[in-house]
Amino acid sequence: MKDQSKNNKQLLLDRRYLKMAQIWAENSYCKRRQVGALLVKDKMIISDGYNGTPVGFENNCEDEENKSKPYVLHAEANAITKVAKSNNSSDGATLYVTSSPCLECAKLIIQAGIKRVIFADNYRLEDGINLLKRASIEVIQIDLGE
Repeated sequence: MKDQSKNNKQLLLDRRYLKMAQIWAENSYCKRRQVGALLVKDKMIISDGYNGTPVGFENNCEDEENKSKPYVLHAEANAITKVAKSNNSSDGATLYVTSSPCLECAKLIIQAGIKRVIFADNYRLEDGINLLKRASIEVIQIDLGE
């Protein structure tokens, strides 16, 4: 009975943090898709990120053909690089991200020591999710549709 209660409480927390990542995504200037990410460790948000251009670049993610510019950073990459500049460690953390990670972000997640990835929507490719599972990272999709 205690395990079920603990699981329900974790699911409730996972949903809340994922909703917060969804709100954080609204900071993105990208028009095609806004993605938000939160890194949480010991019930504390240790980093955040959303997709966009590098610091000092124009806040325009798409080119004239409405394709993402090649130097646009994904939300996960922004959260991971942001925590790297802080005194926090992502080792053992949970990443909440509104879209499932791509292959490049999955590699960063593995190297950052993140142990759980909770996401809402599927990215167009599943190779990132497959790599995370191969690395024994817990991957959970939560539908936020109310």
